[in-house]
Amino acid sequence: MKRVYVNEQWCLGCHLCEYNCAFANSGETDMAFALRGKTLYPKIRIEEDGKVCYAVSCRHCTDPLCVKSCISGALSIEDGAVCIDHEKCVGCLTCVLVCPYGAVAPGPDGAASKCELCLKNSCGAPACVEGCPNGAIVFEEREAVMT
Repeated sequence: MKRVYVNEQWCLGCHLCEYNCAFANSGETDMAFALRGKTLYPKIRIEEDGKVCYAVSCRHCTDPLCVKSCISGALSIEDGAVCIDHEKCVGCLTCVLVCPYGAVAPGPDGAASKCELCLKNSCGAPACVEGCPNGAIVFEEREAVMT
């Protein structure tokens, strides 16, 4: 299955992946209108560790702890991607605590939020990949993550 991967040596820390992600998941058609003056809730985020910048995003594990720990059954695997049913999420955020990669975060409505590979917003390829000016974020097939 294709997943989002980051080539840290190419990441500039520009945060454009975060803006493109937030816009793609906003439901709006105008980026300025969708994001200006609003708190962003991207499903990918840039971290900086000294001189290294890297994006943190869901790894869509083959045996995900977040899905196993979800008390309401809101997290499931759909077409190989770990997805959230916001109607079922009770906001306990246990998934945030158990994710070994820090890829699940509280969303704007208190429910869990994470990358779903842009499967639900009909972007085609994930918006973070499309918006990365340096090609640091890629959407490709690699060996499966076992966690």
